[in-house]
Amino acid sequence: MLETLLMITAALLVGLGGGYLIRKMIAEAKISSAEAAAKKIIEEANQEANSLKREQQLEAKEEAHRLRTELERESKERRSELQRMERRLDQKEESLDRKLSNLERKEEELRQLEEDNKAIRGELDRLQEQQLAELERVSGMSTDEAKDVLLQRVRNEIEHEMICMVKDMESQAKADGEKKAREIVTLAIQRYAADHVSESTVSVVSLPNDEMKGRIIGREGRNIRALETLTGIDLIIDDTPEAVIVSGFDPIRREVARLALEKLVSDGRIHPARIEEIVEKTRKEVDAQIKEEGERATFESRVHGLHPDLVVLLGKLRYRTSYGQNVLQHSIEVSHLAGIMAAELGLDVTFAKRAGLLHDIGKAIDHETEGSHIQIGAELAKKYKESPGIVNAVEAHHGDVDFNTLEAVLIQSADAISAVRPGARRETLENYIKRLEKLENIADSFEGVEKSYAIHAGREIRIMVKPDRIDDYTSIQVARDIVKKIESELEYPGQIKVTVIRETRAVDYAK
Repeated sequence: MLETLLMITAALLVGLGGGYLIRKMIAEAKISSAEAAAKKIIEEANQEANSLKREQQLEAKEEAHRLRTELERESKERRSELQRMERRLDQKEESLDRKLSNLERKEEELRQLEEDNKAIRGELDRLQEQQLAELERVSGMSTDEAKDVLLQRVRNEIEHEMICMVKDMESQAKADGEKKAREIVTLAIQRYAADHVSESTVSVVSLPNDEMKGRIIGREGRNIRALETLTGIDLIIDDTPEAVIVSGFDPIRREVARLALEKLVSDGRIHPARIEEIVEKTRKEVDAQIKEEGERATFESRVHGLHPDLVVLLGKLRYRTSYGQNVLQHSIEVSHLAGIMAAELGLDVTFAKRAGLLHDIGKAIDHETEGSHIQIGAELAKKYKESPGIVNAVEAHHGDVDFNTLEAVLIQSADAISAVRPGARRETLENYIKRLEKLENIADSFEGVEKSYAIHAGREIRIMVKPDRIDDYTSIQVARDIVKKIESELEYPGQIKVTVIRETRAVDYAK
């Protein structure tokens, strides 16, 4: 057993030693083989590196050769371009030299021509002086005198032509303007045809019987005194059967008295206390009616946005008359006429209607306030915040101030149309004749007036002046002076046209 173990151990040891030797030999063989392979790889790498190096050197040489070739080509092209530019510059320089030579030659020619012109001009001046001297000798006038004569002749001819042209233009414009104005006015009158109601200063109250007159008078006249005191009017009780006349110049008071008396007669109870009660109630009714009349006027005229106080003042015009014409109806008519004419002329229709309705607003209180109805109306328009154009139209509708708008001119025209329409206003024959006589006397009072004639029912006055004392320019001034004197001294409805006629006659006889 022991021997076996020793043999095994020896065998193991021999095996281990042999295995070690064999592995060592194998390892050395592998190492030698690896070294040989490494040497071979290194040699192959060196060969490949040398080969790559040679290829890179060849490529670098080829690239350098290519760049050198391109550079040489570009240099050659630039040299060619520079040579061409040099040739062009040389050509331009030669052209400039030629042009400079030509300019110098032309300058020389111009200098020569200028010298020749100076010589010719000097010769012309000398000849002109000789001619002027000869003309002065022949005409007997100096140069300045001849110039003045010629200029005066030209000036006279031009002035004559201008005067003729202006007269032709004025005549044409006047003819066209008058024709167009007639068409517009005629159209306005045709489109608005209103009835005219003649007003008076008395009212008649019908009575059921004559016994009622005694009851109206009352015991010792207390009833009639109470009624007259409360209303401010006069009651005329005469022999007129079954009628009492209510007289007074204030139409509102007269209306209050008329209505109150009618109510008293209808009621039958007539005594001072009852009279006071009825008069007070009637006054309130009339105030309400005044407001309704003002609102009716604004509705008919289609004028909106008026101050309530202005509406009341318009209503009061229902009881105001001018030469027998109802002022409220007249204001409504002026509003319509102005609106129609404004529409035809392309102006502001609303503005024209408003100004036409308010143009106589001052007449509502002219018996209560100092000043003309124009001044009062303008102050009222300003007070109730009407526009400056409306204020100007109110102020200018009788020509007291200048017009600021075309609509204001239409207001004046519409006012005159409404006033002069047949039947619109009335005057007594005596006052009418006196006004015509005073109109002619005013015109005759001016120096140089030969004769004057009031025509067209006093709407126009034609004045013949002495031509040897009044020239054309003075005649215009005479017309203006007469207009001013008429406006300051005469009262009249509408407007008056003043025409000054200056006539010169040359008479001779052929024998």
